[in-house]
This record gives sequence, structure tokens and C-alpha cells, in this order.
Amino acid sequence: MNYFIFTFVFIGLAMPVLGQEDSLSLTLEEVLIKENRMEIPFSKSSRNIHVIHRKALETTPARSLQEMLSFTPGVDVRQRGVGGVQADIGIRGGSFEQTLMLINGIKLSDPQTGHHMVNIPVPLAGIRRIDVLKGPASRIFGQNAYAGAINVITELPETYNLHANLYGGDFGMRGGTFQLGMPMGKVKQNLAVSHDASDGHWYNSDYAVTNIFYEGGLALTPSQEVKAMVAYANRDFGANGFYSSSFPDQWESIQTTLAAISHTFEHDQSYVQTRIYWRRNQDEFRLRRNEPDFFQNQHSTDVMALEINGRRELAIGTLGMGLEGRKEQIDSNNLGKRDRTLLGAFLEHRLEFAEKGDIRAGVYSNYYSEYGWKHFPGAEIGYQLRPWMRTYANFGSSFRIPTYTDLYYSGPTNIGNENLEPEKALSYEGGIKIFKKGLQAEMVYFSRRTTNLIEWARPDTDSPWQPQNFNEVVFQGLELGLLYAFTSSTSSVKMQEISLSYNFIDANLVEQEGQETRYSLNALRHQLIGGLQVSYEEHLELTAKSRYIERMKLDPYFLLDIRLDINRLKKVGFFAEISNLSNTDYIEAGTVQMPGRWARGGLTVNLSEK
Repeated sequence: MNYFIFTFVFIGLAMPVLGQEDSLSLTLEEVLIKENRMEIPFSKSSRNIHVIHRKALETTPARSLQEMLSFTPGVDVRQRGVGGVQADIGIRGGSFEQTLMLINGIKLSDPQTGHHMVNIPVPLAGIRRIDVLKGPASRIFGQNAYAGAINVITELPETYNLHANLYGGDFGMRGGTFQLGMPMGKVKQNLAVSHDASDGHWYNSDYAVTNIFYEGGLALTPSQEVKAMVAYANRDFGANGFYSSSFPDQWESIQTTLAAISHTFEHDQSYVQTRIYWRRNQDEFRLRRNEPDFFQNQHSTDVMALEINGRRELAIGTLGMGLEGRKEQIDSNNLGKRDRTLLGAFLEHRLEFAEKGDIRAGVYSNYYSEYGWKHFPGAEIGYQLRPWMRTYANFGSSFRIPTYTDLYYSGPTNIGNENLEPEKALSYEGGIKIFKKGLQAEMVYFSRRTTNLIEWARPDTDSPWQPQNFNEVVFQGLELGLLYAFTSSTSSVKMQEISLSYNFIDANLVEQEGQETRYSLNALRHQLIGGLQVSYEEHLELTAKSRYIERMKLDPYFLLDIRLDINRLKKVGFFAEISNLSNTDYIEAGTVQMPGRWARGGLTVNLSEK
């Protein structure tokens, strides 16, 4: 509880700035939330959505997408090591299998396991912003968007620009990023490359991660554009305690490839996008790093998909529709050779009423080769109480089919269950938003009732884990968030931003007699996040982030991270950051001990066309 007090004091020290007479609030820039078919202004969305902007990506004391997301309210990031080597991401008490990751609307779900969901082959330098959609998103994106979805958004440049950085730090950490914007006439191009490596913070925790991302776009006509994307990621890492504490010499190597091409037509009141993409994930895992013959898994998954999405502005609102076909297959020495087909059809409508209200309703119907047709209806309603205040409510259904690991895995510590049934859920949400000059605040209540919850369990510590279906589980909770952004004041020390959020989650899941569960009862119960950013003249920016995390079965912990940027927007700049300044002893996943206090620093280069 002292950590709660510390965080409130930490935020409270900044509150007097609210009363400074020479401070002016900043009107927050409007953002369009893109959901493949619909585009809705952030302030008019009837859902709980968190947007991470480019400035936050540059100034937050984080080295990877996974670490960036750990400062997002309602998002539970359970890292195994640092630097984004591997992490499981849950939303509102959901498991890592129940969160959908996307790049520009392209689904990154892997049929082998959700552990690969965050193998995002895009360096932070190539990301424009991140949209975190909390609550059921199956009506929008289909299966796997069970408890929420995270859309990583890139952007093609209008002018030439180059951004690079190099860094070094504790545990032999070293790395750098390189991003180049190359518009050439009607062709816009973006290339981003990153490499991160470390000797590890404890035994067998070394890693090397390389990402390469290219995106290009060609305007065929004023109303038509073709885009292509190619991305590749390679990660090799020591996996001490990642999946079992019995084998400290675990090791894994993962290669992820993504390629996509799309055509967009937008004219007058119509929008149509056709897209085809392919994703391959290759995974080699060893229980003993230098003895592959002792126990080794080699998996290769391929996902191929074709999507057509569109919308039409009508006299009575906006009509959205779409079709998709998806083929998933795996070739594995453990899981065998398998494949399945998924088809989807989408239809929704959004209309405004009584000048200040709007309603959006639709259904997503999926066909699964193993389970037949399933339907995900949902609806949202919102009303502007004031120009700066909005209230909303929504409901939606969710569905997730088991992964091939859930069904067929065979190992000394984990075995699959071929008799698993898909997970289903019905979720409700209601909230109120405030957008007034620089102030952004939100209060949300949510409830998710799951049937056939898939959870790994075991009768005793000598038995392997095996997934089981639990009859009915209810997750419900409350989320409170506050953000205030400032413009400059006349003083040399300027407050830039202050934020505070609190999340509470309650679940009625109890372990069955004689059964120990692995994931669900480690979900968040209390999450308190505080943020503060201060600048000095135009040269220095100090960002501090604090987190208090209490999960249902793990010991609570408090973390404080800080970062100092010098000349961040100049041609040459420098940065230094300290993670876990509080030197907390903590575990986020499994038995992986996270590092204590550690630091890194480096330089940045920014060159752009005037």
C-alpha cells in the first residue's frame, strides 16, 4: 500500500502546475480510429480505446513494443526477460491467447500458440502510433480478438527523413535503429531496421533481436493507391525458466516473415480495400540449449489470407461490409502436419440520431473447417452530453478456437487436449469520456462472461500441465484514467504532461479441488500507473513512469522508470534512462526473475527535408 501512496504523491507533486496562471492547456489533436472498414474520430468512439502517439514512443523509458504496452491501462504485459524477447499480453484479465495483434489492420494470430502473437517485425522507429482497443473486438476483426485488439500503425512519409540511434547499457546491452523515409514522386517508401542484443541479466538470458520493415505506396490516381509491405524478424534467446523451472538451459530461435499487398479505392462516399497477405513463423525450441537431441521442437506455420473491406456513406448513416478467407497450416515434429480454413463475412451500420447520439450495430460471421459457422453480433451507442463530454455503452460476443499447442502438444511438462471446445464470451461495457482542451479523462465499467474457458491445469506438481475447459467464468472491473497535456509556460521549467490510471479486475474463477491453474488466476487485480513529463527550455525532457501491479496469485510489486532526452528533436541528441529505479525484486511470468535497477544511454540522429 505504500507504493500506492508513493505514486499518488509522485503525481500530486505536479498538481500545483494546474494552478499556474501562465500555463495554457493544449487542445488534443483528433485521431481517426481505423478498423479496416470504419473510420471514427477518437472522441466519438463508443468504446474504451487507448492511443499511444509517436511522442510517447520516443520518450517513454521502454526499448520494445512489449515494454511500451506495459504502461497502458488495462493491459497486462508478462515479460520473460527484457528487450521484448518474449512477452504475453492480456487485456482486462484475458489470456495471451485472447488478444489479437495487428499491423495496419493485418491480423498476426499464429495457429501454433499465442506466445508468438507479439513477434512484431516492426522496429519502434517505424511505428507511427498504437491503438489499443479494449473489450470484445470479434465483431470487428473476427476470432482471437476475444478480450481486445492492438493495432500497430505505420505511415508513409511525405518528405525525406532519417532517424537513427545507437545505445549501450547494463548486462552488455547494445543496439540501434535506423529509419529512412524515401518519397520519390508518386512513390512513398519507408524502411526501418533495428538490432538489440544483451548478454543477459541472469544465467541463460542472453538474446539478439533483429527487425527489418519496408513499406511502399504508389498513388495510381487521386482515388486509387497500391501499397506493399515486407517485414522480417529474427530472435534468438536463452529461455531460462520460460516454460519450466526444471530446465534452466532452455533455448529458442524464432523467425517471423510478413508480406502484404493492398489496393485502396476511395471516391466520393465510397471506400473499398482489397488486401492479400502471408505470414510465416518458424520456431525452434530446445529444452537443453546445447543438446538438441535431448528434446527439440521445430514448428513452421503459414497463414495466407485475402480480405475485401468497404464502406458507403448513405443518407441514413454509414454502411460497412467485408469478406475474408484465411488458410492456416503447420508443419511440426511435435504437432504434426495440419491445416484449417476460416471464412468470414461482416456487415454493420452506423447512424446518428437526435443530433447528439449515434448507434452502431453489426455482426461478424465466421466459418471454421472444424466447428462450422459462428456468429458475433454486437452494438454500441453513444451520446454527447456536452461538446466535451460523451457517455457510451456497448456489448459484443467473442469466440476463440484452440491453438494447435492447446490440442496436440506432447512434452515432459505440457500435454495437449484433443477434446477441447472453443471459448465463448459475452461482454458489456459502459463509460463516460471527457475531452476538454488539454484534459482527457475516462471512467469505464466492464463485464465479460466466459463459457468453456480454456485454462492449463494440473492435479499436482509432478504432473504435466494440460488445458481444460472451465464451465463459466466472469471477469468484471473498473477503469479510471486521466491525462492532462500542457502548452509552454513563461518559466524555463515547463510541465508537458501528467497522467494517472487505475484498474481493478475481479474474477470468480476458483481452482477446482485437486487442480492448480496456470494463467487465469495470475490476471491483474489492481493496476495503478502514473506518468509525468517535464522539460527545461527546449533542450531537456524528463519522463517518469511508475507502476503498481498486483495479480491474483503473485506478489504485488512497484516499478519506477525514468528517461532523460537531450535535444530529442535536434539533428543530434542524447538520451539516458534507468529502468526499475526502485530496484524491485519481481516476477511477471513463470519463474523468470526480472532484473533489478539497470541503465542504458545513447545518441540519436534526426535529419529531415525542410
